[in-house]
Amino acid sequence: MTDNDNPKNGAEHDEAVEKELEGVPEEFLSDDEDGSEEEGEGSIANALEALKADLETANQDVLYAKAEAQNMRRRSEKEIADARNYAATGFARDILSVADNLGRAIDAVPKELREDDKFKGLVAGIEATMRELDKAFANHGISRIAAMGLPLDPNQHQAMMEVPTNDAEPGTIVQEMQAGYMIRDRLLRPSMVGVAKKPD
Repeated sequence: MTDNDNPKNGAEHDEAVEKELEGVPEEFLSDDEDGSEEEGEGSIANALEALKADLETANQDVLYAKAEAQNMRRRSEKEIADARNYAATGFARDILSVADNLGRAIDAVPKELREDDKFKGLVAGIEATMRELDKAFANHGISRIAAMGLPLDPNQHQAMMEVPTNDAEPGTIVQEMQAGYMIRDRLLRPSMVGVAKKPD
């Protein structure tokens, strides 16, 4: 009686084979001992196709993740740039009333008093303060909106009244009640203006 005829040895052989086959995908195992070589090749080809499909899906996922990460980075950079460029918006809007009052103060001084020795220093001081304020505005990207003589632009001007006149084309700004300002490319405050219209 040979070792192969011994049932015990056969059982041990089966257990060893089972151990060797642990972890091998089912598609590579065939219960049919008489299966042809072509069927085995078909199973391998199917497994390769499945692996290729999984790899393609994984590559797509990686590309999507990279694109999303790049978009997030761009959004973050834009938010940081906006925060830097427009950080002074609230403060600048509050300071505009100071600029308005300084301008009114200068305009309120009659011409004859500007030449009076008692008022020259006062007027010069107010004008110097106004220049410093304009310089500070310029350093932070704040600029005055041009208005007089220009066509009304709803994005920058707010029409407060119509002025009958033959001296300007209808829709042209002929009066500025309050100056408007931009902070870089954003509107800080619109100009309040009077617009020409044809007399009745």
